[in-house]
Amino acid sequence: MTKMDDKNTQGVKLEYSNEPDVSENSILNADDFLLSILLQDQTTKKNILWMTDNYAKHGPGYEETSQITIPLITGKHSKVIRPRINKTKAEQLHRVRDKAEVFTPSWICNSQNNLIDNAWFGRDGVFNTELDKSWITNKENISFPEGKAWKDYILAQRLEVSCGEAPYLVSRYDTTTGQMLAIEDRIGLLDRKLRIVNENAGSEEEWIQWSIKAVQSTYGFEWQGDSLLIARENIVLSYIDYFKSRFGKSPAIELTREIAEIASWNIWQMDGLKFVVPLSCHEETVVDEGLFETTTATISCEGCSKNNIRKHNGVYCRIKDWQSNKTVKAVNLLKGEMQ
Repeated sequence: MTKMDDKNTQGVKLEYSNEPDVSENSILNADDFLLSILLQDQTTKKNILWMTDNYAKHGPGYEETSQITIPLITGKHSKVIRPRINKTKAEQLHRVRDKAEVFTPSWICNSQNNLIDNAWFGRDGVFNTELDKSWITNKENISFPEGKAWKDYILAQRLEVSCGEAPYLVSRYDTTTGQMLAIEDRIGLLDRKLRIVNENAGSEEEWIQWSIKAVQSTYGFEWQGDSLLIARENIVLSYIDYFKSRFGKSPAIELTREIAEIASWNIWQMDGLKFVVPLSCHEETVVDEGLFETTTATISCEGCSKNNIRKHNGVYCRIKDWQSNKTVKAVNLLKGEMQ
């Protein structure tokens, strides 16, 4: 649970317009603790890192390996971080060359997400019918195959690798065009879970219980800190959208903070080839104090030099298994090791 204060039962008053870019000022003004949660790196217990040189022109604190802090992205700097669609063409091309950043249109995300659900449900067209670069939403309540229930779908774990702004998880907008999507037509993996909760949870208490589980079972990792923050913001904003759609009011600050904390664990910063915090592998100096002289030697990271994913000397990323309430090394998931 997150830190609370006297206003934690009030609805979060987060104002954001119907466009992809959401000002960090608006998040800070809604709740002074919410933005700090979204910036947390749960592995290092510090803040997430920029991990891009795009912002170095802004001066000290914006270097690639610096932490993203609230003063750097609010106040007069509130428009520093922008979704890809709002970046200049030069910035977009630089990121393609530098980090092979490519964002996927919503219709492709939908098609690929449908493949997952086709396998899970054992039939096609569960959530929508695909058209040429579009889709028609299935307006009927989702029915479940024999032996599976709606709660099973909520608990099924989903992961988006190199998630960027998380278009496969939540689809507030098309990351390639900036087009906003109506809540009933969203196609992200978390969107689908929250739709199922909407259709099946009776009371507000049950809705909250299972919507939290929906977020807990949705994961993604990313290298670049600005995209990572936007992905986390998109998780929280999508949750608020669905809550408002169901209950006609904003979720309590306490609940919004809890969703943000889950996002700070589940959407994490990682080098996807090494499973460590980006650029945390390093050379180490070994001192050998002999009988007649002292010698020093520099040793490089064994994992990097030998391409051994379990021998890196960097900081291995940790994520949370919410069902057991334990943290696990992300690298251990390769063998299903929950420790």
